[in-house]
Amino acid sequence: MSRERLKRGTLPPAQENIEKLQKVVEEGDYYGAQQMYKSISARYVSAQRYSEALDILQSGACIQLKHGQITCGAELAVLFVETLVKGKIPYDSDALDRVRKIYKMFPQIPLPQHLPDDDEMEQISEALGAAKIRVDGCSSFLKAALKWSVEFGAHRSGSPELHVMLAEYIYSESPEVDMARVSNHFVRGNSPKKFASVLVNFMGKCYPGEDDLAIARAILMYLAMGNLRDANYLMDEIKKQLESNQLDFPQSDLIQFIIYLLQTLQRDALPLFNMLRNSYKTSIEREPAFNELLDEIVAKFYGVRRRNPLQGVFGDIFKMMGGE
Repeated sequence: MSRERLKRGTLPPAQENIEKLQKVVEEGDYYGAQQMYKSISARYVSAQRYSEALDILQSGACIQLKHGQITCGAELAVLFVETLVKGKIPYDSDALDRVRKIYKMFPQIPLPQHLPDDDEMEQISEALGAAKIRVDGCSSFLKAALKWSVEFGAHRSGSPELHVMLAEYIYSESPEVDMARVSNHFVRGNSPKKFASVLVNFMGKCYPGEDDLAIARAILMYLAMGNLRDANYLMDEIKKQLESNQLDFPQSDLIQFIIYLLQTLQRDALPLFNMLRNSYKTSIEREPAFNELLDEIVAKFYGVRRRNPLQGVFGDIFKMMGGE
């Protein structure tokens, strides 16, 4: 029956396979189920029944992740995105919701915040290893989804919603937080309010001198994309959240520069921009990429291109600062 059925392209309804495979997972045969999810979904793809292949892969990714099988779940999640591409599924709210449902199944497990005793070292080491697997798996899935979103209808930088998901997961789950990488995704997202919350949280646990760098980096990255609106919103929202938590806003020459810069960019004031940049040269040079970002900002707002066109391209700035 099955050979003739496949030959005619008359595979059973996907739900039959979904229910059968769920039982295999529930019985604890995760590896066996994984191979079946891959082979059975491939048959539906070959028959160009992409919607049903997506149903099978979405179900498989979610149930494997639910059972803590991160590597298996992430693999099926990536296959889900590859099937979106093969089926030329357009980026829309329905497809985004399906991606979001898989994303929400990736576990979020708080890492220990205290220094471990000798007896706890092994457990801590295991927890950090598991966290890295979670971040790598979720990142692979969402980066694949971002590429799909660019190709099939989202913003040229990728879906803002997907950027926010990736930024939040990297921040909450990474054993060692790379705020440049987190910021790189948030500035391409659509939620400066969430970005502000993450920055305020980071400021509560970072080393001295990292708080003003994190704020400056975020503002400059927004401005380098020509986004003065969200840069101003972010600054105001950080101040508001710090005040509501009865925390102090960081004070430094770098922060003063950022405040003056935001005011300057609201008018045609290139000489003032250059004067500010020269006056706060030492503070700006605390992070090498800041000068690259300022080169892009002066180009965006005042039309002044780099004197040396071989100096690099804008995308390199974000690679320097943790982008993918």
